[in-house]
Amino acid sequence: MLNDRLRERLVDLEQEFESVLAELNDPGLSSDPKRLREVSRRHRELEEVVGCFRSLEASQSDLETAREMVSDSSGAERELAQAEVTQAEEDVARLEEELRLLLVPRDPNAGRNVILEIRGAEGGEEANLFAKDLFEMYSRYAASKGWKVEVLSSSPSERDGLNEITFLVKGEDAWLRLEHEGGPHRVQRVPVTESQGRIHTSSAAVAVLPEAEEVDVDIDPNDLKIDVYRSTGPGGQSVNTTDSAVRITHLPTGIVVAMQDEKSQIQNRAKAMIVLRSRLLQAEQERQAAELSQQRKSQVGGGGRSEKIRTYNYKENRVTDHRIKLTLHKLDRILMGDLDELTDALMADKRYRQLDDG
Repeated sequence: MLNDRLRERLVDLEQEFESVLAELNDPGLSSDPKRLREVSRRHRELEEVVGCFRSLEASQSDLETAREMVSDSSGAERELAQAEVTQAEEDVARLEEELRLLLVPRDPNAGRNVILEIRGAEGGEEANLFAKDLFEMYSRYAASKGWKVEVLSSSPSERDGLNEITFLVKGEDAWLRLEHEGGPHRVQRVPVTESQGRIHTSSAAVAVLPEAEEVDVDIDPNDLKIDVYRSTGPGGQSVNTTDSAVRITHLPTGIVVAMQDEKSQIQNRAKAMIVLRSRLLQAEQERQAAELSQQRKSQVGGGGRSEKIRTYNYKENRVTDHRIKLTLHKLDRILMGDLDELTDALMADKRYRQLDDG
């Protein structure tokens, strides 16, 4: 049964829901896009909680009625009433558990698109080849989920790998399933350049950012230093005769974003602003988390071999996620985009930790 304190909290949330609903119906709200987004998001958060709470209240009322019927009846009627008591008790227990899960604090980034950045870390060209393997793995996973992938920038390496790549994943549940991918990924395999058949250990670093919209981050144009230059390809050769590449520096934070994939300076600038806004949003969220003493270790770290969130061992067809101590012997399928077992386990682990914290 719900304790008095929790019931008071739910009553307060129900009242807030009614206030949010009234504000959403205010025609003047459309003139304030930022507030409209905030109110709409809060409405989505509260709607499910309040709906579950109201269902629970109705089931508890049904339970009380059924218990009274058991007391006031006999014979076949009593048996029927007892069956209703049993059913109502099951409904109450189920709804209380649903409500408990719904009251876990929602991720503010839920529903956002995701920007992934992958770069080869330690291991030379083998690390760059692995970075490309990871990009292809995430692209296949996105396709299986019906998400869209848009490459924002890429830097190919000399042996058909990727020095680094930044891409946008668009999908309703992309953040929830990909947020845990940030960190050093370690690979153990025989490189194509290895003539003796020896297994090498290399790593690639993955960073995961929630895509920020213009209403999320207020950027003063005076805080930006914008440089333009000619695009270059592998080895440094010029691949464009015009100054289409763009480098944007956010002076207050020192964050630098460069884009050169598009032939148009305008397109490169637009893509650079997408990444800049997302990095600024993440920086602000991390600052807020630090104030609440919940600062997490940086996702990417140094990208070294000893730091890792996950290991991909080709010889044993094995993938191990070290954070949740999960080992799967289906590396071949995971590289083809079959990531659900990993992402499901990571999502469940986060949910259990949140419940424990609550």
